Amino acid sequence: MVRRTFAALAAGAMVAGLSAPALAQGKVLKFVQNGNLTILDPIWTTAYVTRNHGYLIYDTLFASDEKNEVKPQMVDKYDVSADKTVWTFTLRDGLEWHDGTPVTSADCIASIKRWGARDAMGLKLMDFVKEFKEVDAKTFQMVLKEPYGLVLDSLGKPSSQVPFMMPKKVAETDPFKQIDSQIGSGPFIYVNAESKPGEKHVYLKNPKYKPRSEPASGLAGGKVAKVDKVEIVEMPDPQQQVNALIAGEIDLIEQPPHDLIPILKKEKSVKLFDWNPLGHQFIIRFNHLQPPFNNPKIRLAALYSMRQEDYLKATVGEPEYYKVCSAAFVCGTPNAVDAPNGMLVKPDFEKSRALLKEAGYDGTPIVLMQSTTLPVLTNVAPVTKQLLEQGGFKVDMQSMDWQTLVTRRTKKDAPDKGGWNVFHTFSVAADILNPISTSYMVAQGDKSWFGWPTDPEMEKIRDAYAKETDPAKGKALAAAVQARALETAQYGWIGQWYGPGAMRANVSGWLKAPVPVMWNVEKK
Repeated sequence: MVRRTFAALAAGAMVAGLSAPALAQGKVLKFVQNGNLTILDPIWTTAYVTRNHGYLIYDTLFASDEKNEVKPQMVDKYDVSADKTVWTFTLRDGLEWHDGTPVTSADCIASIKRWGARDAMGLKLMDFVKEFKEVDAKTFQMVLKEPYGLVLDSLGKPSSQVPFMMPKKVAETDPFKQIDSQIGSGPFIYVNAESKPGEKHVYLKNPKYKPRSEPASGLAGGKVAKVDKVEIVEMPDPQQQVNALIAGEIDLIEQPPHDLIPILKKEKSVKLFDWNPLGHQFIIRFNHLQPPFNNPKIRLAALYSMRQEDYLKATVGEPEYYKVCSAAFVCGTPNAVDAPNGMLVKPDFEKSRALLKEAGYDGTPIVLMQSTTLPVLTNVAPVTKQLLEQGGFKVDMQSMDWQTLVTRRTKKDAPDKGGWNVFHTFSVAADILNPISTSYMVAQGDKSWFGWPTDPEMEKIRDAYAKETDPAKGKALAAAVQARALETAQYGWIGQWYGPGAMRANVSGWLKAPVPVMWNVEKK
């Protein structure tokens, strides 16, 4: 009772903007992510650290379970009209925002609209939406222009950008501007007064959250907070992370570097856990607006210089944790198709240099942004520099921390005025299993993900995939999307990799999901 009272007081203090009281003898879970958290709006950015923050404080209408099947989450029941154009959603009883006000249909509609202006799946879904209707405070309708087969897959999208529900007044913020409120309805409450960016972010258990009755599975089911407090600890140095985990100063590490895993394997007080068995994929992204990569021949020359195993050896090292794969939509999943002629696997530097000559590349160095604070990305850019130079490019590699890169990649300015030409990131496999969920495949200009490609032909094929109900035909269309992405050199996928998280032996309940979530986690 005392603990619940303290949690309730803390929640009220946070909403009022006051300092939250300390929890006497409370269970505190200390978690280190793969980078520092500086941006708190999970719709404004696709950064995974921000997505993780979102899952702590917000909730979703639907969610994917451990088998990647979409299940209701905030939704109690839903119905689809006979002609498949009217979707009716009714919310669960007892849903409240952290400030005590009820979650309403109007909140959800505004949240879907804001997410739909930024996310790859959201953009495509909104192309099919005719209107939204509030039926009552708990029920709303989504009316489509024509049937669309990915409604639930879109609303239950597991990773960046996630359709998190926010209060209407927050969700009405311009989707291209960051929100200034952290009020959600999820299992934890963000404590602004105790959070210090660059040091830690603090979350208290939400005493009023009503989890679903089903057991937790993936991102679905009952989100039961089993600790009183979660602290995201900012600790950029990987060796320091490992030392702190072994010493018991922290409880979990999202993504320890592969070269330190052998140390953790030998430590009896620590255990490794493969929370994301589908793995990840490295990405190279070009700026389509600025020279020289506004020329498709020059982008193609860059892809002809790629060799996946160079990246995988330099960043991951151990073959048990990586896979050379020329398929955009992740080897081992239904839409996987090998790229032709060993593209992205076997470089053709002669072809690259010939394309540069044909395109009139003038030798101006391209600005390659290198992240130095995400261990798994640190060595990626140097490999690119070496490969591109073999292919005939001149490269200006500029090093920066990940959050600086995340901010700079939003700029459309010329590279010599604070912009960029190329950078690397990675995706969890669950984000890139089909042409609609893969944000890098969007080719709608300003609505596209950073790099801003425009290609009406790509959008036609993606539309056809979205409407297709036959799995065999869908796979053929996915192959066509991949072929088009290579033909125009929209971006490059440069290898799959895997890696466990690490936690203290007294911690249990970490769920298998594309996201490291902190509900269901217990600390004894």
